[in-house]
Amino acid sequence: MLKKYSQLFLSALIISDSLVILFSWIGAYYVRFHSGWIPLTEGIPSFQHYQNLLIPVWILFLINFKVVGLYQPLRGKSLWVDYYNIIKANTISVLILSALLFFYRDETYSRLVVGIFWLMVTFLLVASHMVIRNVLMMLRRRGKNLRYVLIAGAGALGREVAQRIDLHPEMGFKVVGFLTTHKKKLGKKVGGYPVLGLLDDVSRHIREQGVDKLFITLPMKSQDHLERVLFNLGEESVDIKVVPDLLKYMSLSGGVDNFDGLPIVNLSESPLYGWNWVFKRLTDIAISFLAIAFTSPLMILIALLIKLESRGPVFFVQERVGLDRKVFKMYKFRSMVTEAESQTGPVWTKEKDDRRTRLGVVLRKTSLDELPQFYNVFAGDMSMVGPRPERPVFVEDFKKSVPHYMLRLKMKAGITGWAQVNGWRGNTSVEKRIEHDLYYIRHWSLFFDLKILIKTLWNGLINRHAY
Repeated sequence: MLKKYSQLFLSALIISDSLVILFSWIGAYYVRFHSGWIPLTEGIPSFQHYQNLLIPVWILFLINFKVVGLYQPLRGKSLWVDYYNIIKANTISVLILSALLFFYRDETYSRLVVGIFWLMVTFLLVASHMVIRNVLMMLRRRGKNLRYVLIAGAGALGREVAQRIDLHPEMGFKVVGFLTTHKKKLGKKVGGYPVLGLLDDVSRHIREQGVDKLFITLPMKSQDHLERVLFNLGEESVDIKVVPDLLKYMSLSGGVDNFDGLPIVNLSESPLYGWNWVFKRLTDIAISFLAIAFTSPLMILIALLIKLESRGPVFFVQERVGLDRKVFKMYKFRSMVTEAESQTGPVWTKEKDDRRTRLGVVLRKTSLDELPQFYNVFAGDMSMVGPRPERPVFVEDFKKSVPHYMLRLKMKAGITGWAQVNGWRGNTSVEKRIEHDLYYIRHWSLFFDLKILIKTLWNGLINRHAY
């Protein structure tokens, strides 16, 4: 019954999206040619001219909605993931539409109509999905449209599954209880839920409790119990979810992939792949290009002041370790005397470091010495946002002494990052920086990048640890 309800909700969502697409295409035509807001330079084209594209546009958008996963089950998904998929699908669809219209020579279509259409369809789809999602969450919090969950395994992993379900009532899951392999646990409670019976009675409890989903949370040493449970479920139609006892080994972006029908458990993987990588790279190119154009006069002035103050090169070029341990040359304005490490070797810059020039003190304190790194971003060595790159000698040292240090190399190094905007910059706790870097990688999104960039500008470029 619940699956039928889910199909009804999904059908309603597709119908709603279809109406939004059609309304937005028609609305874009009328806004452009009949609203009076935009001056007309030529005559008004026939509405029939645009009406002929209604069905092709509708089909194109729905195909891309399907491709990006917009119509996968809503239950358990983040709202922001849903909105991000809408923007991604709309952008891809409009780009494809623009390309097709460019090569279609029988008629000409207004590029402004396409632009207005993109704005309208994106805004209306986000708004309609927001309404639908919030209505669903409200119903589930009130006990409607629930799916009943039985957890096979009353150990630490089973308790964690129950706790996470409790944290998200909007997902519509309700735990009915646990099954166990230990008779002494019968009748007791685990995480506030009763231990209903033994694993061997799994079929009976599924029928008695009206269970929709079974989460199997057995430790790796209980392989024989897992086989018996799966054998006893041969005649049941319940959804079965196996939670592997690998959480303590999952470091970042863990999950399950499908390789030619073979399920593969990922313990460590970068979140940047496919369209995620494409959108982040395009964002880096656009922002770094604008930053270079905007700050070029300032960089020229700084270069002149460096040459006037002391002999030596304008730029300080240093090897840093980036994505997947690749070494690249990072550029900064020179803020120290030449050959600053000839006596000390590779060391951290310390407060009141006497190797700094007078101009260098100002440049480092205001982070202006890092402006040339926009060229590193534009060239693809770095990103606008990411873990700060370290020198090879420090990487070799930290990877032996700091747990999970090398996982930060799963993400391209950045000019700014989550650690930096939270104050962990320069000669501060390496452990705290790693903690923030890994948090950023696990929770990466374009919205998170935007948040970090805004915090970087909002907090200012002056930092008490920049010396």
